Amino acid sequence: MDQHEKYLYDLQGYITVPDSLDADQLRRLNEEVDRHIEAECPPDMTTHRFFDTIDWGGPLLEIIDNPRVRPYLDTTIGEDAYRLDHVYLDVIRSGKGPIGTKLHGGGVPTRSLQYYRFEEGRMWNGLSVVAYNLHDVGPMDGGFGAIPGSHKSNYPLPDEWKEMDELQPVVRRVTGPAGTAIIFTEALAHGTLPWTGDHERRTLFFKFSPHASSWYARYYDADDYPGLNERQRTILEAPNNRYAYRFERTPGSKPQAEYEKEQK
Repeated sequence: MDQHEKYLYDLQGYITVPDSLDADQLRRLNEEVDRHIEAECPPDMTTHRFFDTIDWGGPLLEIIDNPRVRPYLDTTIGEDAYRLDHVYLDVIRSGKGPIGTKLHGGGVPTRSLQYYRFEEGRMWNGLSVVAYNLHDVGPMDGGFGAIPGSHKSNYPLPDEWKEMDELQPVVRRVTGPAGTAIIFTEALAHGTLPWTGDHERRTLFFKFSPHASSWYARYYDADDYPGLNERQRTILEAPNNRYAYRFERTPGSKPQAEYEKEQK
């Protein structure tokens, strides 16, 4: 991240990164979505959430470690200090999305994994999101909305501002063409505006947490996904402190024994 991007993320709690997915990735991802909509959704569906979409494989697995967004995660969470917490994909054809149109998230009252702070000259974030637009999102289509700067608020969000059926002046629409990534902290008050576009909203959410923590109850197992490289496997690890001998599973093994001896 350059200095302008760091400033904007610290100021707003989010940043948009254009061209985070190329044309071929978008084509393949949308083909996967088409297949699953046809197989799992009724024709009159207006909105649907697909869970654990990396289980679809193919292009979903390839962007576990996306070089285009990696520098942003390295800066906002920590270099090589994050893990994939969970993944899902939302489709909206009209109106409200799968969880409605209320603002949510935020760091007040204090939640263990929804936080933002600045210490020692850098940002520290808890649960963080990379939200990919798989279709264009125009200025008046709806979709992602947020209150910029709310990630640093010391007061809870007023109840009368939470529902986005009627847009409050403090809420900003965050838009972008297909391939754009919206990267934000879950300490930000955010939500989904009613969808009024003439095409589907398709948004793929990759959520990352600091490597020793988890929001989601399910942990991924890299062995379930053949063909991953070492970085991708590391990102799929269960919560742990990333200690050097973590793959030694035999009690009393030499690395563990040496470590225990050093602690005495």
